[in-house]
Amino acid sequence: MKLTWYGHSTFRVEIADSVVLIDPFLKGNPSFEDSGINWISAVADTTHIALTHGHDDHLGDTVEIASINQAVVFAAYELALFLGSKGVKKLEPMGQGGRVNTEFFSLALTHAQHSSSSNGAYLGTACGVILEEHGGTTLYHMGDTDAFSDMKLIQTLYKPDIGIVPIGDRFTMGAQTAAYACKEFFDFKKVIPCHFGTFQNLDQNADVFVSHMDGRNVVIPQLGVAVDL
Repeated sequence: MKLTWYGHSTFRVEIADSVVLIDPFLKGNPSFEDSGINWISAVADTTHIALTHGHDDHLGDTVEIASINQAVVFAAYELALFLGSKGVKKLEPMGQGGRVNTEFFSLALTHAQHSSSSNGAYLGTACGVILEEHGGTTLYHMGDTDAFSDMKLIQTLYKPDIGIVPIGDRFTMGAQTAAYACKEFFDFKKVIPCHFGTFQNLDQNADVFVSHMDGRNVVIPQLGVAVDL
């Protein structure tokens, strides 16, 4: 499994011959646009898109990317219907707790403590994403969320190796709460913070999170730099 961060909560995950984009917010994402990374290169060969929820800074470029690459989109049921109305052809509507298997990985949606809408349209429940490489690494992208006690259940059911954790505050849990959740509920081999530095009303770096994690396997992602997991 190879992971590349494009700013905010957007990640490219490469698993064998599959390329999964999670929350592909690229156009309009200041972190991505200021990086000089080529948009076409970032979305090249995308086979699947996984969405945590329908807010515009997560839904992002889904419709365009799905059209260009004929990618399959995993999303909560109402969000999938919305995307279908926008012309997306290949959809995997899902609910929390459900799982969909593909050739190289399985994907499940979990609970997240957040909302989901676009321009006033209700788009189902906010979710986290479990991406499990067959016979390999399991990644948990928390989406936008606060800490909640049933994170312990997610650890028990899925045993994720990698945690992608929002830390930016205001719209998600802040750095101290995120660190508490990671230490209290999970046994991650690597923890990757996200949802920071994009806009002025978010925390601008991961320093506070790192300090509260007490050196526990935090990997600060570098924009556009692939990491082997």
